Amino acid sequence: MNMYQLLERTAETWPNNLFLVRENVTFKEFIELVKARAASLHDAGVKPGDVVGVLAHNIPEFPTTLFAIWYLGGTALLLDTNLTPFEYDNMTATTDCHLVCAEKSFFYKTKNFKFYDITAKDGKINPELKPANLESLDVATLSFTSGSTGVPKVVPLTHFNLIECANSLEDMNEWIKPGFIMYGFLPMYHIFGFAVELLATLHYGAGVLLQPTVNPKDILDDFKTYRPHVIPAVPRLWEVFRNKIIDNIKSQHKWWLASIVLKYGKILQKIGLGALVRKVQQPVLAVFGGRANLLIAGGAATKPEVETFYERLGLTFIQGYGLTETVGPICISKPTKKRFPFAFGGPTTNNECEIRDKNEDGVGVLWVRGHQVFGGYLNNAAVNSEVFDERGFFNTGDMVTMDKNGELHFAGRKKQVIVLDSGKNVYPDELEALFMEIPGVKNVAVFEHKVKNKTVTYGVFSVEPDMTIEKLSAAVAQANKKVASYKWVTHFAMTTDDLPTTSTQKVKHHVVRQNLMAGKYPIRHE
Repeated sequence: MNMYQLLERTAETWPNNLFLVRENVTFKEFIELVKARAASLHDAGVKPGDVVGVLAHNIPEFPTTLFAIWYLGGTALLLDTNLTPFEYDNMTATTDCHLVCAEKSFFYKTKNFKFYDITAKDGKINPELKPANLESLDVATLSFTSGSTGVPKVVPLTHFNLIECANSLEDMNEWIKPGFIMYGFLPMYHIFGFAVELLATLHYGAGVLLQPTVNPKDILDDFKTYRPHVIPAVPRLWEVFRNKIIDNIKSQHKWWLASIVLKYGKILQKIGLGALVRKVQQPVLAVFGGRANLLIAGGAATKPEVETFYERLGLTFIQGYGLTETVGPICISKPTKKRFPFAFGGPTTNNECEIRDKNEDGVGVLWVRGHQVFGGYLNNAAVNSEVFDERGFFNTGDMVTMDKNGELHFAGRKKQVIVLDSGKNVYPDELEALFMEIPGVKNVAVFEHKVKNKTVTYGVFSVEPDMTIEKLSAAVAQANKKVASYKWVTHFAMTTDDLPTTSTQKVKHHVVRQNLMAGKYPIRHE
């Protein structure tokens, strides 16, 4: 089976269930939209085997175009909407992509590829155009999971990988039912949004309420109007929602009562005061529309107190763990088990995990294998030989422990990917390659650091003696403009000393960070 065939199966099973909720489009009607878009893209020259970029916010044309690309036998290159023309040119060149379906606001002059207006109206369906004969192991999507400049890592995911992720989400059948509404403000180009808003809805015959903005007012209006059943978000947003709820309760001088219910709710229910508990819970649950029965967090670790807050309000809160390389959620927590801190459950159906090289505290590296795990980075045999073993297990680079219930707990990162509070990933090697082009910079280390209790991308520069902090600041600001703003290094330190390196001249990032914290790099820009 391929992804278009999965859509056909869903449309045959639940033809009249809404898929695009805001647009009032059923699965049966969505198939017709896909066929019309396929005819348009065919006329634009798309043929089997082509790589076609998709660059858009969460608008209905995004999923329509995705399935049209698959209908024609192509591969979709998922492009982050936060990047720059410099990065898009690199990404399309790396993947041999010559057409990008984008919103007009992203158009720019380039010789690398042609733009196609993703919001353009489609004509009639071409009755002679039939679905391509794609195999399950054909590549469905391409995503960049490291630097979009320099030497990138590109993740090819097959139709088999995507469909098996959809199947594994059956593990959440207690909370997601046919006809339910999934809130869709996580970007679909990101694997977390892709998995829950596209794969889960197809599997369950559920609808997705697409929201292209992250404006809190628009989101709260949606909650009130459409009353979604399932809401996925990154941990930072769940924390923001919690803080707003608490501030609202305090403004009404009801926090004393709410705090008692949050702390002793289960005991109060057992002694016959369930009505009091519900009286406090209901106004809060109404913020989400009153029908929300499942909150999903992913993309970063959720603070235990945030998770506890929602669970004590009577909501089911689960944490997922995954990577682009695993089509997102390869592990899902079980809400019935105590799993703090930073627990994300165990592997989903047809996937397995191993913890290797454990230390005395039981912390080791997480390796995964299964139907959702990709087959290797595009044209990158050297890296593939490092991250896969002879048994087909993939090294996630993340450090974990396992509790007595078999639940995995996140303990840190062995690899140096920086995960910001927003859940966005920043890749140091990409930024280091840019900064090494600055005249007068001998070496640089970029890593995750805390500044005023906020996770930032921090740099330490080894420079020539005539470099000043003012000159370096101007050069770094200029280099930053080549990448998305969330990747920018605005906090950094400077030294004329050489940075500590290994015998192979690789910078010892952990030692640099320790030196920074010890005050060995006093010339700073923060």
